[in-house]
Amino acid sequence: MSDFALEIENLTRTFGVRKALDGVSFNLKRGAFLSVFGPNGAGKTTLLRVLSTLAAPSRDSSVKVLGYDVVEDAVELREHIGVISHNPLLYPDLTADENLQFFADLYCLENPKERIDELLEAVELTHRRLDVVRGFSRGMVQRLALARTLLPSPELIFLDEPYSGLDPHASDILDSLIAGIREEHTFVMVSHDLEKGLSLCSDALILARGKVVLFEAAENIERDEFSRIFREAVGRGVS
Repeated sequence: MSDFALEIENLTRTFGVRKALDGVSFNLKRGAFLSVFGPNGAGKTTLLRVLSTLAAPSRDSSVKVLGYDVVEDAVELREHIGVISHNPLLYPDLTADENLQFFADLYCLENPKERIDELLEAVELTHRRLDVVRGFSRGMVQRLALARTLLPSPELIFLDEPYSGLDPHASDILDSLIAGIREEHTFVMVSHDLEKGLSLCSDALILARGKVVLFEAAENIERDEFSRIFREAVGRGVS
């Protein structure tokens, strides 16, 4: 088994004539927390989509996640990853409990009630388990989406702006959840919030125009210099 959760070489993804990702290469160790930064249109979400098998790279790319090729081994890989995106992937007319039970059935979990009870308590939604999701606040929906993602205990978790729209209490809950499970998982998080992203990460990546501007271990990052590089990347905009 490889020591790396991500092994990426020359990752390219095009939309028409525009390269959303252009020769991206880096490796990330298992158990790491990678924060991905960059301006709008830099390729951050496209990167997550490729890594989570929702989009295919170009033929000349080599992309392995947890040792699986994202194209050839996509079905097997999906059993080991979880994704939280702007779409919470919840059914608004089902209750919190019904949503988690539905996904537990899809994952063929043993003793799903015990796991659901544990996760609802962790995201502080036990008292709302019988309420339909349509009536939930943005923060509650995001917390339930996290519970859905954690149901099968995925080895690698992708987070696309997970703090967006959360109130301080919901953000604190998410912080606590991540802290509690951090040693058991690898994380890749896209964020516009430099302070939050840097406070969580073990490694940081800046993208601009689909290219890697910086990839560095957090322990080697000097905040002022990192902010300067990020501001320059934002100034480049998109291609």
